[in-house]
Amino acid sequence: MTDADTTTAGADWHAWQESWDRQQEWYMPDREERFRIMLDMVEALVGPAPRVLDLACGTGSITARLLARFPEATSTGVDLDPALLAIAEGTFAGDERVTLVTADLKDPDWPAKLPHRTYDAVLTATALHWLHREPLAALYGQVAEVVRDGGVFMNADHMIDESTPRINAAERAQRHARMDRARRDGALDWAEWWQLAAKDPVLAEPTARRFEIYGEHADGDMPSPAWHARVLRDKGFGEVRPVWCSPSDTLLLALK
Repeated sequence: MTDADTTTAGADWHAWQESWDRQQEWYMPDREERFRIMLDMVEALVGPAPRVLDLACGTGSITARLLARFPEATSTGVDLDPALLAIAEGTFAGDERVTLVTADLKDPDWPAKLPHRTYDAVLTATALHWLHREPLAALYGQVAEVVRDGGVFMNADHMIDESTPRINAAERAQRHARMDRARRDGALDWAEWWQLAAKDPVLAEPTARRFEIYGEHADGDMPSPAWHARVLRDKGFGEVRPVWCSPSDTLLLALK
Protein backbone atom coordinates (compact mmCIF):
# COMPACT_ATOMS: atom_id res chain seq x y z
CA MET A 1 0.00 0.00 0.00
CA THR A 2 2.84 2.40 0.75
CA ASP A 3 6.48 2.93 -0.09
CA ALA A 4 7.19 4.82 3.14
CA ASP A 5 9.19 3.20 5.92
CA THR A 6 7.41 4.57 8.98
CA THR A 7 6.14 2.06 11.53
CA THR A 8 2.49 2.82 12.21
CA ALA A 9 1.45 0.14 14.70
CA GLY A 10 0.33 1.06 18.18
CA ALA A 11 -1.43 4.38 17.71
CA ASP A 12 -5.08 5.44 17.57
CA TRP A 13 -5.09 6.73 14.02
CA HIS A 14 -8.76 7.66 14.07
CA ALA A 15 -8.09 9.89 17.08
CA TRP A 16 -5.14 11.53 15.35
CA GLN A 17 -7.23 12.16 12.25
CA GLU A 18 -9.97 13.73 14.36
CA SER A 19 -7.42 15.85 16.19
CA TRP A 20 -5.91 17.07 12.92
CA ASP A 21 -9.37 17.92 11.56
CA ARG A 22 -10.29 19.91 14.68
CA GLN A 23 -6.99 21.81 14.56
CA GLN A 24 -7.50 22.66 10.89
CA GLU A 25 -11.11 23.72 11.50
CA TRP A 26 -9.88 26.24 14.06
CA TYR A 27 -8.34 28.08 11.11
CA MET A 28 -11.08 27.19 8.59
CA PRO A 29 -14.55 26.62 10.08
CA ASP A 30 -15.99 26.09 6.58
CA ARG A 31 -13.45 23.39 5.71
CA GLU A 32 -16.05 20.64 5.26
CA GLU A 33 -18.14 22.78 2.93
CA ARG A 34 -15.03 23.33 0.82
CA PHE A 35 -14.40 19.57 0.64
CA ARG A 36 -18.04 18.97 -0.33
CA ILE A 37 -17.87 21.37 -3.25
CA MET A 38 -14.58 19.86 -4.35
CA LEU A 39 -16.13 16.39 -4.50
CA ASP A 40 -19.27 17.74 -6.16
CA MET A 41 -17.10 19.01 -8.99
CA VAL A 42 -15.15 15.74 -9.18
CA GLU A 43 -18.42 13.90 -9.69
CA ALA A 44 -19.73 16.45 -12.19
CA LEU A 45 -16.62 16.43 -14.38
CA VAL A 46 -15.01 12.97 -14.09
CA GLY A 47 -17.68 10.78 -12.49
CA PRO A 48 -18.09 8.77 -9.28
CA ALA A 49 -15.18 6.34 -9.74
CA PRO A 50 -12.18 8.59 -10.38
CA ARG A 51 -8.49 7.88 -10.18
CA VAL A 52 -7.32 10.72 -7.90
CA LEU A 53 -3.95 12.16 -7.00
CA ASP A 54 -4.12 13.68 -3.50
CA LEU A 55 -1.33 16.23 -3.83
CA ALA A 56 0.52 17.12 -0.61
CA CYS A 57 -1.95 14.76 1.04
CA GLY A 58 -0.90 15.17 4.68
CA THR A 59 -2.96 12.83 6.83
CA GLY A 60 -5.21 11.99 3.87
CA SER A 61 -8.09 14.35 4.62
CA ILE A 62 -9.18 14.54 0.98
CA THR A 63 -8.70 10.82 0.40
CA ALA A 64 -10.85 9.90 3.41
CA ARG A 65 -13.74 12.04 2.20
CA LEU A 66 -13.27 10.90 -1.40
CA LEU A 67 -13.56 7.21 -0.51
CA ALA A 68 -16.46 7.74 1.89
CA ARG A 69 -18.43 9.41 -0.89
CA PHE A 70 -17.15 7.38 -3.87
CA PRO A 71 -16.33 3.81 -2.76
CA GLU A 72 -15.13 2.89 -6.26
CA ALA A 73 -12.57 5.69 -6.39
CA THR A 74 -8.84 5.14 -5.97
CA SER A 75 -6.33 7.58 -4.53
CA THR A 76 -2.59 8.13 -4.66
CA GLY A 77 -1.46 10.36 -1.82
CA VAL A 78 1.91 12.08 -2.19
CA ASP A 79 3.69 14.03 0.55
CA LEU A 80 7.10 14.47 2.15
CA ASP A 81 6.03 14.92 5.79
CA PRO A 82 6.90 11.67 7.62
CA ALA A 83 4.60 12.35 10.58
CA LEU A 84 1.50 13.17 8.56
CA LEU A 85 2.23 10.27 6.24
CA ALA A 86 2.46 7.99 9.29
CA ILE A 87 -1.07 8.99 10.23
CA ALA A 88 -2.21 8.40 6.66
CA GLU A 89 -0.51 4.99 6.59
CA GLY A 90 -2.21 3.95 9.79
CA THR A 91 -5.58 5.28 8.66
CA PHE A 92 -5.61 3.50 5.29
CA ALA A 93 -3.71 0.35 6.23
CA GLY A 94 -5.11 -2.58 4.25
CA ASP A 95 -7.16 -0.41 1.89
CA GLU A 96 -6.10 -1.43 -1.62
CA ARG A 97 -7.71 1.69 -3.05
CA VAL A 98 -5.00 3.88 -1.48
CA THR A 99 -1.32 4.19 -2.37
CA LEU A 100 0.96 6.54 -0.45
CA VAL A 101 4.12 7.96 -1.97
CA THR A 102 6.91 9.85 -0.24
CA ALA A 103 8.15 12.61 -2.55
CA ASP A 104 9.31 16.23 -2.47
CA LEU A 105 7.11 18.35 -4.75
CA LYS A 106 10.05 20.69 -5.31
CA ASP A 107 12.00 17.78 -6.84
CA PRO A 108 11.42 17.92 -10.61
CA ASP A 109 11.37 14.11 -10.73
CA TRP A 110 8.57 13.57 -8.20
CA PRO A 111 6.00 12.49 -10.86
CA ALA A 112 8.22 9.50 -11.73
CA LYS A 113 7.41 8.03 -8.30
CA LEU A 114 3.67 7.89 -8.99
CA PRO A 115 2.08 4.52 -9.80
CA HIS A 116 0.14 5.98 -12.75
CA ARG A 117 1.13 8.36 -15.51
CA THR A 118 -2.16 10.27 -15.51
CA TYR A 119 -5.11 10.91 -13.20
CA ASP A 120 -8.74 11.91 -13.63
CA ALA A 121 -8.41 14.47 -10.86
CA VAL A 122 -5.56 16.06 -8.91
CA LEU A 123 -6.79 17.56 -5.64
CA THR A 124 -5.04 19.58 -2.96
CA ALA A 125 -6.16 21.65 0.01
CA THR A 126 -4.35 24.07 2.34
CA ALA A 127 -1.03 22.65 1.26
CA LEU A 128 0.65 24.70 -1.47
CA HIS A 129 0.65 28.13 0.18
CA TRP A 130 4.12 27.41 1.56
CA LEU A 131 5.50 27.57 -1.99
CA HIS A 132 6.63 30.84 -3.55
CA ARG A 133 5.49 31.85 -7.02
CA GLU A 134 8.33 30.40 -9.10
CA PRO A 135 8.32 26.84 -7.65
CA LEU A 136 4.51 26.88 -7.55
CA ALA A 137 4.33 27.78 -11.24
CA ALA A 138 6.77 24.94 -12.00
CA LEU A 139 4.61 22.55 -9.96
CA TYR A 140 1.52 23.64 -11.89
CA GLY A 141 3.31 22.70 -15.10
CA GLN A 142 3.98 19.20 -13.75
CA VAL A 143 0.37 18.89 -12.56
CA ALA A 144 -0.83 19.77 -16.07
CA GLU A 145 1.15 16.80 -17.41
CA VAL A 146 -0.31 14.43 -14.80
CA VAL A 147 -3.97 15.40 -15.37
CA ARG A 148 -5.49 13.54 -18.32
CA ASP A 149 -7.28 15.39 -21.10
CA GLY A 150 -10.73 16.20 -19.77
CA GLY A 151 -9.51 15.81 -16.20
CA VAL A 152 -9.47 18.38 -13.42
CA PHE A 153 -7.12 20.00 -10.96
CA MET A 154 -8.47 21.70 -7.85
CA ASN A 155 -6.54 23.74 -5.33
CA ALA A 156 -8.31 24.95 -2.17
CA ASP A 157 -6.03 27.33 -0.33
CA HIS A 158 -5.34 30.79 1.04
CA MET A 159 -5.33 33.14 -1.95
CA ILE A 160 -5.02 36.81 -1.09
CA ASP A 161 -6.31 39.58 -3.35
CA GLU A 162 -3.86 42.40 -2.69
CA SER A 163 -6.12 44.92 -4.45
CA THR A 164 -8.52 44.93 -1.45
CA PRO A 165 -6.35 45.76 1.58
CA ARG A 166 -9.15 47.23 3.76
CA ILE A 167 -11.42 44.25 3.13
CA ASN A 168 -8.52 41.90 3.85
CA ALA A 169 -7.68 43.66 7.12
CA ALA A 170 -11.30 43.64 8.34
CA GLU A 171 -11.74 39.96 7.49
CA ARG A 172 -8.47 39.04 9.18
CA ALA A 173 -9.39 40.93 12.35
CA GLN A 174 -12.78 39.25 12.58
CA ARG A 175 -11.34 35.80 11.85
CA HIS A 176 -8.65 36.16 14.48
CA ALA A 177 -11.15 37.38 17.07
CA ARG A 178 -13.20 34.25 16.44
CA MET A 179 -10.09 32.09 16.69
CA ASP A 180 -9.14 33.72 19.98
CA ARG A 181 -12.56 32.84 21.41
CA ALA A 182 -12.14 29.25 20.27
CA ARG A 183 -8.69 29.08 21.87
CA ARG A 184 -10.18 30.15 25.20
CA ASP A 185 -12.59 27.23 24.80
CA GLY A 186 -9.70 24.80 24.37
CA ALA A 187 -8.99 24.67 20.62
CA LEU A 188 -5.48 23.59 19.63
CA ASP A 189 -3.44 25.64 17.21
CA TRP A 190 -0.90 24.26 14.73
CA ALA A 191 2.09 24.58 17.06
CA GLU A 192 0.29 22.95 20.00
CA TRP A 193 -0.84 20.05 17.80
CA TRP A 194 2.74 19.37 16.79
CA GLN A 195 3.86 19.53 20.41
CA LEU A 196 1.41 16.71 21.18
CA ALA A 197 2.66 14.70 18.20
CA ALA A 198 6.25 15.10 19.41
CA LYS A 199 5.29 13.49 22.73
CA ASP A 200 3.49 10.50 21.19
CA PRO A 201 5.50 7.25 21.37
CA VAL A 202 4.78 6.39 17.73
CA LEU A 203 4.82 9.86 16.18
CA ALA A 204 7.76 11.34 18.09
CA GLU A 205 10.44 10.06 15.70
CA PRO A 206 8.67 10.97 12.43
CA THR A 207 7.77 14.34 13.94
CA ALA A 208 11.43 15.02 14.70
CA ARG A 209 12.30 14.09 11.10
CA ARG A 210 9.52 16.33 9.87
CA PHE A 211 11.04 19.38 11.55
CA GLU A 212 14.48 18.44 10.22
CA ILE A 213 12.99 18.58 6.71
CA TYR A 214 10.82 21.68 7.00
CA GLY A 215 11.94 23.63 10.04
CA GLU A 216 9.26 25.82 11.55
CA HIS A 217 6.12 26.56 9.56
CA ALA A 218 6.59 29.21 6.87
CA ASP A 219 4.20 30.59 4.26
CA GLY A 220 4.98 31.35 0.66
CA ASP A 221 3.63 34.26 -1.36
CA MET A 222 -0.10 33.34 -1.32
CA PRO A 223 -0.93 35.17 -4.58
CA SER A 224 -4.45 36.01 -5.72
CA PRO A 225 -6.88 33.61 -7.43
CA ALA A 226 -6.31 35.59 -10.65
CA TRP A 227 -2.58 34.79 -10.51
CA HIS A 228 -3.26 31.07 -10.00
CA ALA A 229 -5.78 31.05 -12.86
CA ARG A 230 -3.41 32.83 -15.25
CA VAL A 231 -0.54 30.46 -14.51
CA LEU A 232 -2.71 27.36 -14.85
CA ARG A 233 -3.94 28.53 -18.26
CA ASP A 234 -0.36 29.22 -19.30
CA LYS A 235 0.57 25.67 -18.26
CA GLY A 236 -2.08 24.06 -20.46
CA PHE A 237 -5.45 24.07 -18.72
CA GLY A 238 -8.34 25.16 -20.95
CA GLU A 239 -10.77 26.54 -18.38
CA VAL A 240 -9.98 27.89 -14.93
CA ARG A 241 -12.16 29.63 -12.36
CA PRO A 242 -13.11 29.64 -8.68
CA VAL A 243 -15.99 27.30 -7.81
CA TRP A 244 -16.14 28.26 -4.12
CA CYS A 245 -14.68 30.96 -1.94
CA SER A 246 -14.77 32.33 1.58
CA PRO A 247 -13.45 35.74 2.63
CA SER A 248 -9.96 34.24 2.99
CA ASP A 249 -9.88 31.07 0.89
CA THR A 250 -10.63 29.99 -2.68
CA LEU A 251 -11.30 26.64 -4.32
CA LEU A 252 -9.93 27.06 -7.84
CA LEU A 253 -10.84 24.51 -10.52
CA ALA A 254 -8.80 23.97 -13.69
CA LEU A 255 -10.18 21.76 -16.49
CA LYS A 256 -7.67 20.20 -18.90
